[in-house]
Amino acid sequence: MSEPYDPENLLDRLSDRQTLELHYAHVKERERTLLARRLPLRGTDVLSVGAGWTVGRHLFPKGRFRLTAVDVDPTMVHLAIERGEADEALVASAGELPFEPESFDVVLYRLALHHVAYQRPLGPVFEEAARLLRPGGTMVALEPGILHPVGAGLALANRLGLSRRIHGTVDDLPLSARSLRRNARAAGLVPEIHAVTYAWRRLPRPVQRAIYPLDRLGSLPILRDLGHHLLLLAGRPPIHS
Repeated sequence: MSEPYDPENLLDRLSDRQTLELHYAHVKERERTLLARRLPLRGTDVLSVGAGWTVGRHLFPKGRFRLTAVDVDPTMVHLAIERGEADEALVASAGELPFEPESFDVVLYRLALHHVAYQRPLGPVFEEAARLLRPGGTMVALEPGILHPVGAGLALANRLGLSRRIHGTVDDLPLSARSLRRNARAAGLVPEIHAVTYAWRRLPRPVQRAIYPLDRLGSLPILRDLGHHLLLLAGRPPIHS
């Protein structure tokens, strides 16, 4: 469960909706582009964990993919079905999911792992994803990166106890690419990291648009770890006869 969010925080008071929506649209398009290039799926079973407001239908379209959504908040589960964003949805918590081993081809955590990391170690969640994946399947995660200036600032605000006042909540923990790789490897998965974007949703729209071309460099060594948003693809090796 995410910690309470204060909408009267400083950054939300300074941000306008159009600026935020520009960023959200760009991030979704970058996600689609990266997955189409690195994970060319043709239809399969997807599990979205901690589905929240964005279940992941923009990545796994209805009809081609069967998507099961889970969230600890019953309201989010209801909305996922009501909006047609999930074929099935249920209340469950990461690390305690009620599915048989090798039930899914993709296990998706979209902006969910950092909320888990606030409460407990991520290792068991990665191990659960590896258990639920079929051979050749992939764990996909989108997370804020700590090496980006915004991520570093977020970590500092958390350390100083100013996080709720500045950005609304205490559990927005930026994660490092190194820790994501380490947890994936410990679970027997093969990880790769890509920077989704270097832009920030609070920047003026002309500044965001000026930064967007840099995102094409987000798969290069070193640069891939510096993104504001990081995309983790952690594959379960196929079984070879």
